[in-house]
Amino acid sequence: MTRKLEGKVAVITGGSAGIGLGAAKRFVEEGAQVFITGRRQSELDKAVAEIGGNATAIQADAANLADIDRIYEVVKAKAGRIDVLFANAGLYEFGTFGEITEDHFDKTFNTNVRGLLFTVQKALPLLSAGSSVILTGSVASMKGYPSFSVYDATKAATRSFARGWIVDLKGRDIRINVLSPGYAETPGLSVLTDQAVRDAMKTLVPLGRLGNPDDLAKAAVFLASDDSSYITGIELFVDGGLGQI
Repeated sequence: MTRKLEGKVAVITGGSAGIGLGAAKRFVEEGAQVFITGRRQSELDKAVAEIGGNATAIQADAANLADIDRIYEVVKAKAGRIDVLFANAGLYEFGTFGEITEDHFDKTFNTNVRGLLFTVQKALPLLSAGSSVILTGSVASMKGYPSFSVYDATKAATRSFARGWIVDLKGRDIRINVLSPGYAETPGLSVLTDQAVRDAMKTLVPLGRLGNPDDLAKAAVFLASDDSSYITGIELFVDGGLGQI
Protein backbone atom coordinates (compact mmCIF):
# COMPACT_ATOMS: atom_id res chain seq x y z
CA MET A 1 0.00 0.00 0.00
CA THR A 2 1.42 3.38 -1.02
CA ARG A 3 1.97 5.79 1.81
CA LYS A 4 0.23 9.13 1.31
CA LEU A 5 3.24 11.37 2.02
CA GLU A 6 6.00 9.18 0.60
CA GLY A 7 9.10 11.25 -0.12
CA LYS A 8 7.58 14.54 0.99
CA VAL A 9 9.37 17.05 3.22
CA ALA A 10 7.18 18.46 6.00
CA VAL A 11 7.77 21.23 8.52
CA ILE A 12 5.55 21.38 11.61
CA THR A 13 5.86 24.37 13.93
CA GLY A 14 4.80 23.70 17.49
CA GLY A 15 5.51 20.04 16.85
CA SER A 16 6.74 18.93 20.27
CA ALA A 17 3.33 18.31 21.86
CA GLY A 18 -0.40 18.08 21.26
CA ILE A 19 -1.74 18.46 17.74
CA GLY A 20 1.69 19.14 16.23
CA LEU A 21 3.20 16.00 17.73
CA GLY A 22 0.21 13.94 16.64
CA ALA A 23 0.62 15.21 13.10
CA ALA A 24 4.36 14.54 13.13
CA LYS A 25 3.75 10.91 14.06
CA ARG A 26 1.20 10.44 11.28
CA PHE A 27 3.32 12.26 8.70
CA VAL A 28 6.30 10.00 9.42
CA GLU A 29 4.08 6.90 9.27
CA GLU A 30 2.90 8.10 5.86
CA GLY A 31 6.47 8.40 4.56
CA ALA A 32 7.40 12.06 5.12
CA GLN A 33 10.70 13.50 6.27
CA VAL A 34 9.57 15.73 9.14
CA PHE A 35 11.07 18.76 10.83
CA ILE A 36 9.42 19.82 14.09
CA THR A 37 9.99 23.07 15.96
CA GLY A 38 9.37 24.15 19.52
CA ARG A 39 10.75 26.44 22.18
CA ARG A 40 11.94 23.82 24.70
CA GLN A 41 14.76 21.51 23.67
CA SER A 42 13.86 18.94 26.32
CA GLU A 43 10.34 18.62 24.93
CA LEU A 44 11.69 18.40 21.38
CA ASP A 45 14.05 15.60 22.37
CA LYS A 46 11.18 13.64 23.93
CA ALA A 47 9.03 14.24 20.86
CA VAL A 48 11.67 12.95 18.43
CA ALA A 49 12.05 9.81 20.54
CA GLU A 50 8.27 9.35 20.58
CA ILE A 51 7.94 9.87 16.83
CA GLY A 52 10.55 7.20 16.39
CA GLY A 53 11.26 7.81 12.74
CA ASN A 54 12.46 10.28 10.18
CA ALA A 55 12.19 13.43 12.34
CA THR A 56 14.52 16.35 13.03
CA ALA A 57 13.96 18.84 15.86
CA ILE A 58 14.81 22.54 15.57
CA GLN A 59 14.68 24.62 18.75
CA ALA A 60 12.96 27.88 17.80
CA ASP A 61 10.33 30.38 18.88
CA ALA A 62 7.77 30.79 16.08
CA ALA A 63 7.14 34.37 17.20
CA ASN A 64 10.80 35.30 16.64
CA LEU A 65 11.64 36.23 13.04
CA ALA A 66 15.34 35.39 13.41
CA ASP A 67 14.38 31.94 14.70
CA ILE A 68 12.06 31.44 11.72
CA ASP A 69 14.95 32.26 9.38
CA ARG A 70 17.09 29.70 11.19
CA ILE A 71 14.41 27.02 10.82
CA TYR A 72 14.43 27.41 7.07
CA GLU A 73 18.21 27.53 6.88
CA VAL A 74 18.31 24.09 8.52
CA VAL A 75 15.53 22.73 6.30
CA LYS A 76 17.19 24.08 3.15
CA ALA A 77 20.53 22.53 4.11
CA LYS A 78 19.08 19.13 5.03
CA ALA A 79 16.22 18.75 2.56
CA GLY A 80 16.35 21.56 -0.01
CA ARG A 81 12.61 22.17 -0.18
CA ILE A 82 9.27 22.04 1.68
CA ASP A 83 6.30 20.06 0.39
CA VAL A 84 4.10 20.44 3.48
CA LEU A 85 4.13 23.32 5.94
CA PHE A 86 1.93 22.86 9.00
CA ALA A 87 1.95 26.26 10.74
CA ASN A 88 0.65 24.99 14.04
CA ALA A 89 2.53 26.95 16.71
CA GLY A 90 0.19 29.01 18.85
CA LEU A 91 -0.81 29.88 22.37
CA TYR A 92 -3.91 30.71 24.33
CA GLU A 93 -4.59 32.13 27.75
CA PHE A 94 -7.50 33.83 29.45
CA GLY A 95 -8.00 37.59 29.13
CA THR A 96 -11.34 39.01 30.24
CA PHE A 97 -12.52 42.05 28.28
CA GLY A 98 -12.18 45.06 30.55
CA GLU A 99 -9.02 43.60 32.09
CA ILE A 100 -7.00 42.80 28.95
CA THR A 101 -3.38 43.89 29.22
CA GLU A 102 -0.97 44.97 26.50
CA ASP A 103 1.21 41.99 27.39
CA HIS A 104 -1.65 39.54 26.87
CA PHE A 105 -2.60 41.11 23.54
CA ASP A 106 0.98 41.36 22.26
CA LYS A 107 1.96 37.85 23.32
CA THR A 108 -1.11 36.26 21.72
CA PHE A 109 -1.00 38.24 18.48
CA ASN A 110 2.80 38.00 18.14
CA THR A 111 2.65 34.21 18.04
CA ASN A 112 -0.76 33.46 16.54
CA VAL A 113 -0.86 36.20 13.88
CA ARG A 114 2.51 37.89 13.34
CA GLY A 115 4.47 34.68 13.81
CA LEU A 116 2.08 32.75 11.59
CA LEU A 117 2.32 35.29 8.78
CA PHE A 118 6.11 35.28 8.73
CA THR A 119 6.31 31.50 9.17
CA VAL A 120 4.47 31.10 5.89
CA GLN A 121 5.94 34.10 4.06
CA LYS A 122 9.53 33.13 4.85
CA ALA A 123 8.83 29.58 3.63
CA LEU A 124 7.75 30.72 0.16
CA PRO A 125 11.18 30.35 -1.50
CA LEU A 126 11.32 26.71 -0.34
CA LEU A 127 7.73 25.68 -1.07
CA SER A 128 7.60 23.30 -4.01
CA ALA A 129 5.02 23.22 -6.79
CA GLY A 130 1.99 21.34 -5.52
CA SER A 131 2.87 22.00 -1.90
CA SER A 132 0.35 22.19 0.92
CA VAL A 133 0.25 24.79 3.69
CA ILE A 134 -1.94 24.01 6.69
CA LEU A 135 -2.79 26.68 9.25
CA THR A 136 -4.10 25.70 12.67
CA GLY A 137 -7.31 27.56 13.27
CA SER A 138 -10.05 26.95 15.82
CA VAL A 139 -13.81 26.90 16.21
CA ALA A 140 -13.03 30.14 18.04
CA SER A 141 -12.74 31.76 14.60
CA MET A 142 -16.53 31.74 14.45
CA LYS A 143 -17.73 31.39 18.05
CA GLY A 144 -17.39 33.56 21.13
CA TYR A 145 -15.95 32.22 24.37
CA PRO A 146 -15.74 33.99 27.76
CA SER A 147 -12.36 35.63 28.44
CA PHE A 148 -11.04 34.46 25.07
CA SER A 149 -11.76 37.40 22.80
CA VAL A 150 -8.11 38.09 21.92
CA TYR A 151 -7.46 34.45 21.08
CA ASP A 152 -10.72 34.27 19.12
CA ALA A 153 -9.63 37.30 17.08
CA THR A 154 -6.28 35.68 16.21
CA LYS A 155 -8.06 32.64 14.82
CA ALA A 156 -10.41 34.83 12.77
CA ALA A 157 -7.26 36.45 11.37
CA THR A 158 -5.86 33.01 10.57
CA ARG A 159 -9.00 32.19 8.60
CA SER A 160 -8.73 35.48 6.72
CA PHE A 161 -5.07 34.89 5.88
CA ALA A 162 -5.94 31.67 4.03
CA ARG A 163 -8.47 33.43 1.83
CA GLY A 164 -6.12 36.29 1.01
CA TRP A 165 -3.02 34.21 0.44
CA ILE A 166 -4.57 31.83 -2.10
CA VAL A 167 -5.31 34.87 -4.24
CA ASP A 168 -1.84 36.37 -3.78
CA LEU A 169 -0.25 33.02 -4.67
CA LYS A 170 -2.36 32.28 -7.73
CA GLY A 171 -0.16 30.55 -10.27
CA ARG A 172 2.30 29.20 -7.68
CA ASP A 173 0.44 25.87 -7.25
CA ILE A 174 0.49 26.21 -3.46
CA ARG A 175 -2.59 25.16 -1.53
CA ILE A 176 -3.46 26.82 1.80
CA ASN A 177 -6.11 25.44 4.13
CA VAL A 178 -7.13 25.92 7.74
CA LEU A 179 -7.51 22.97 10.10
CA SER A 180 -9.76 23.98 12.99
CA PRO A 181 -10.10 21.87 16.13
CA GLY A 182 -12.82 22.17 18.70
CA TYR A 183 -12.21 20.93 22.24
CA ALA A 184 -9.17 18.67 22.00
CA GLU A 185 -7.29 16.84 24.74
CA THR A 186 -3.91 18.56 24.59
CA PRO A 187 -1.39 19.66 27.24
CA GLY A 188 -2.60 23.24 26.76
CA LEU A 189 -6.19 22.32 27.58
CA SER A 190 -5.04 20.42 30.67
CA VAL A 191 -3.26 23.52 31.94
CA LEU A 192 -6.33 25.74 31.54
CA THR A 193 -9.02 23.34 32.76
CA ASP A 194 -9.68 20.66 35.35
CA GLN A 195 -11.43 17.33 34.79
CA ALA A 196 -14.83 18.68 35.79
CA VAL A 197 -14.61 21.41 33.15
CA ARG A 198 -13.51 18.93 30.50
CA ASP A 199 -16.42 16.65 31.40
CA ALA A 200 -18.76 19.61 30.97
CA MET A 201 -17.18 20.37 27.59
CA LYS A 202 -18.05 16.87 26.37
CA THR A 203 -21.75 17.55 26.90
CA LEU A 204 -21.54 20.44 24.41
CA VAL A 205 -20.07 18.30 21.62
CA PRO A 206 -22.59 16.46 19.40
CA LEU A 207 -20.29 13.43 19.15
CA GLY A 208 -20.11 13.35 22.95
CA ARG A 209 -16.35 13.38 23.46
CA LEU A 210 -13.32 15.61 23.29
CA GLY A 211 -11.07 15.33 20.29
CA ASN A 212 -7.50 14.08 20.49
CA PRO A 213 -4.31 14.92 18.59
CA ASP A 214 -4.70 11.91 16.30
CA ASP A 215 -8.16 13.06 15.20
CA LEU A 216 -6.53 16.26 13.96
CA ALA A 217 -3.48 14.44 12.61
CA LYS A 218 -5.54 12.23 10.31
CA ALA A 219 -7.27 15.29 8.87
CA ALA A 220 -3.88 16.98 8.50
CA VAL A 221 -2.63 14.02 6.44
CA PHE A 222 -5.60 14.48 4.11
CA LEU A 223 -4.86 18.20 3.65
CA ALA A 224 -1.13 17.51 3.25
CA SER A 225 -1.55 14.76 0.67
CA ASP A 226 -2.56 14.68 -2.96
CA ASP A 227 -5.98 13.41 -1.83
CA SER A 228 -6.87 17.09 -1.37
CA SER A 229 -5.15 18.32 -4.53
CA TYR A 230 -8.18 20.39 -5.63
CA ILE A 231 -8.94 21.83 -2.19
CA THR A 232 -7.64 25.23 -1.16
CA GLY A 233 -8.86 28.10 0.98
CA ILE A 234 -11.16 26.00 3.14
CA GLU A 235 -11.58 25.78 6.90
CA LEU A 236 -11.91 22.12 7.85
CA PHE A 237 -13.53 21.74 11.26
CA VAL A 238 -12.42 18.67 13.19
CA ASP A 239 -14.56 19.38 16.22
CA GLY A 240 -17.15 16.67 16.76
CA GLY A 241 -19.76 19.06 15.44
CA LEU A 242 -19.14 21.76 18.07
CA GLY A 243 -18.74 24.59 15.59
CA GLN A 244 -21.84 23.66 13.64
CA ILE A 245 -24.44 24.16 16.38
